[in-house]
Amino acid sequence: MTLSIKAINLSRRQSNFIDSVTHELKSPIASLKLYLQTLNRRQLSPSEQEPFYEDMLEDVERLDRLINHLLDAARLAKDRVGPPPEDVRIDEILRGCAEEVCVRYRRPAEVVKLDLAPAVVCAAREDLELIFRNLIDNAVKYADDHQPQVEVALRPEGASRVLVSVNDNGRGIPQSLRHQIFRRFMRLGSELERDKPGTGLGLYIVRTMVGRLGGKIWMRDRDGGSGASFEVQLPGRSVL
Repeated sequence: MTLSIKAINLSRRQSNFIDSVTHELKSPIASLKLYLQTLNRRQLSPSEQEPFYEDMLEDVERLDRLINHLLDAARLAKDRVGPPPEDVRIDEILRGCAEEVCVRYRRPAEVVKLDLAPAVVCAAREDLELIFRNLIDNAVKYADDHQPQVEVALRPEGASRVLVSVNDNGRGIPQSLRHQIFRRFMRLGSELERDKPGTGLGLYIVRTMVGRLGGKIWMRDRDGGSGASFEVQLPGRSVL
């Protein structure tokens, strides 16, 4: 009975994943097709063409993010020989990821408040970028639509650990559903009712990568208001 229930739940998540990926593919493709047909059929001035090109670029970037998510998830499903670990300034990684995400969502840099103590983690740079790009992306995406606030903090924990927290002021996640959010293909709610793009792979990728680096990740309520706080503990040390 237990195995049957697990199989049914996995099947539901996979079906939900297929629905979300189908939507993520069809929506930007339909948008691109409409813009290109309009540009082909009508003579538009350069000023009229500019927003068309901006929206088309955004659609292409959306497709690119989807493909990268799928490739990252497929890469995690098998053992691989990655780049050798090295001492990486994790505060610089966090700053770069925050800037990239703000540009992606056309948000001012002030939306993400940084409180970063200099620290080093021994890991592959691309693995750290993958982890924190996903977490900060989620925080900006699910923050309050009218007054988004995201906070990223980095602090040493003892002599051999560092703690990164990524907080948003969105709707948060109910306590009863938090044990599900790191599962593969998991997205909460109905696919037809969502207003945010995604595939349900981001947090699965984050959890898997954090575990491979010998770290831990957990989620709790944000201090001082609504929203979610994701905390990542990794082996590392402060930089004096």
